[in-house]
Amino acid sequence: MRFSTQLIHNASTIDSATGAASPPIHHASTFHQSPYSDKPQTFVYSRSKNPTRSILEETIAELEGGIAGFAFGSGMAAIAAVFTLFSSGDHLIVTRDLYGGTQQILKQLGERYGLKVTYVDMTDLQQVTAHIGSRTRAIYVETPSNPTLTITDLRAVSSIAKSHNLLTIADDTFMTPYLQRPLELGFDIVVHSATKFLAGHSDVIAGLAIVKSPDLKTQLEQVQVTWGGILGPDDSWLTLRGIKTLGVRMDRAQQNALQLAAYLDNHPRVSHVYYPGLSHHPGHALQQEQARGPGAVLSFELPPALTVHEFVSRLRYAIFAVSLGGVETIVSHPASMSHAKMTSDARQAIGVTDQLLRVSVGIEAIEDLIEDFEQALNH
Repeated sequence: MRFSTQLIHNASTIDSATGAASPPIHHASTFHQSPYSDKPQTFVYSRSKNPTRSILEETIAELEGGIAGFAFGSGMAAIAAVFTLFSSGDHLIVTRDLYGGTQQILKQLGERYGLKVTYVDMTDLQQVTAHIGSRTRAIYVETPSNPTLTITDLRAVSSIAKSHNLLTIADDTFMTPYLQRPLELGFDIVVHSATKFLAGHSDVIAGLAIVKSPDLKTQLEQVQVTWGGILGPDDSWLTLRGIKTLGVRMDRAQQNALQLAAYLDNHPRVSHVYYPGLSHHPGHALQQEQARGPGAVLSFELPPALTVHEFVSRLRYAIFAVSLGGVETIVSHPASMSHAKMTSDARQAIGVTDQLLRVSVGIEAIEDLIEDFEQALNH
C-alpha cells in the first residue's frame, strides 16, 4: 500500500461494530465490567484507554512504523511525557536551535529536578560525540529545526547513539510521517505537535508520541496513565479526520513553499531565506536523502531598515499568529512569540534575530500569496 492510501485506509477506516466510514466519538469516562469474566477488559476508564483515542494511537503508530502510539492533550504534553522517562542527574544532548517551548521545559526540568542538558549544533557530528559522557542518556533532535530550519543527519545521529547505548528522540512536527519517518532511520521515539500539519486545520490542540520497542511502550504507557495528560475523544476524532487529507495538503503546501521561498530568495528587500528546498541551503542534499521533501515551513529575514510589524500589518491573506501547519498561511515572529522567553543574547546565538519571520505556507493559490507578500514588502 502506498503511503497516501495508508493515510486513508488504516485503523480509522471502518467501524467494526456498524460499518460506518468514520469512527465513533466515544464520550464515555467509564465502561461496564462483566462481574462474571476473569479476562481483563480492554476499556475500563478513559484515562487509561478510550476507543476513539485508541484508534488514533494505532493509526499514528502504523504510519510512523512504530509498535505503539500515545495521544496527549498537546504537543508539549507529549514532549513532557517523554522527558519524564529520565531521572535527576541524567544528561541529554539537544539540538541547539529548537522550539522555544521545548527549551523552557528543559530549563525547568534542569532547575527543579536536576536534569542536565547540553545544546549543540547537530549539523556538526563531532560536537555530538564530544559531549557524550557517563551520565548521557539520550539525544533529542528537531529537524528541520524551528525556526532556522537546520538539518540533522538522522542516520548518523542514530548510529552514534547506538554505539553509546543512548536513546534517540526526534520531533517530527514539521515533516510528519508523510515526508520523514525517523523510526525507520534508527530513532527510538518520535514526537509530534499534532496541532500542526497532522490535524491541519488550526482547530485542535493535540500531541503524539510513538515508540518502536516494547520496553519504551511499557514505560510511556505508564506515564500516560499515571500523569493523565490524555487527548479527549473529540480532539482524537478531529486529528484522525485531519490525517486523512495530510497527503494532499502537504503536497500543495510544500509546492507553494518552494515557489514562495524562491520568490523571497530573489527579492531585494529580503536579507536571507532559510528553507531546505533551496539549493544553497547547507542541508539541501541531506534533506533530499532522508526525507520526501523540504516541507512547508520557511523563515526569512528582513534587513534592518524594514520594520517587521509594518510588514505583517500589510498582509491581507497570511495571518499573523503563533502555531503552524494549518490550511491557511501563518506568519509568526519567533523573537516575540515562540522564543520570547529566551534572552536576546540566547536568541541571537541560534539565529533568531528580531528581523526573522517564520512562514507556515498554506494551500491558497500561490499567485495570491506571492502578490500578498509583494505588496507588503513594497509598501
